[in-house]
Amino acid sequence: MNIDTLLFDLDGTLINTNELIIASFLHTLEEYRPGEYTREHVIDFIGPPLKDSFEKVDPERVDDMIQTYRTFNHAKHDELVTEYEGVYETIKELHERGFKIAIVTTKIRKTALMGLKLTGLDQYFDVVIGLDDVEKAKPDPEPLEKALKALGSSKETAMMIGDSHFDVQAGKNLGIPTAVVGWSIKGEERIRTFEADYILSNMRDLIAIVGADQS
Repeated sequence: MNIDTLLFDLDGTLINTNELIIASFLHTLEEYRPGEYTREHVIDFIGPPLKDSFEKVDPERVDDMIQTYRTFNHAKHDELVTEYEGVYETIKELHERGFKIAIVTTKIRKTALMGLKLTGLDQYFDVVIGLDDVEKAKPDPEPLEKALKALGSSKETAMMIGDSHFDVQAGKNLGIPTAVVGWSIKGEERIRTFEADYILSNMRDLIAIVGADQS
């Protein structure tokens, strides 16, 4: 396998935003639908664009809910976002070895850049494809194709790495290998059903998979 390009999801993959996302959903849902949603309910909202999640709750007030969510999310961002073990070192090494890397996220670009800056990963990613950069979000392959074009890469040498079914499906829809992270909040049993080509127990596993340990 000849891989020189790696497309990464952000939330739950490179940075641990799970508690921030859950708190943001619970804060928003408590305001619009008091007492109806628990932590377990909102874990299923992690992955798709906010619009898709909130349309299931109240189609009439989607824009208001997104605004409430983002205001809380940005205010609490630096307090609640943490790093995953092994991620920073792995990304740094891949970058130094010449791999082309990009972020492909269902977040808006502004929020994605906040997370990258907080964790120091921003210096390694010149290409960030956010929700506001595309017409169609993952699992549609459009965001991945846009990232490849910006990197000057082809899908023949690319891989998608994420934590949700949407990430894996987007990779499959494009016809590239996929990896899912074993620390996904969805749980090991659930992530096995995604049928990714690889499950990573630590981000460092990627080094051997893409042959960076040989170069």
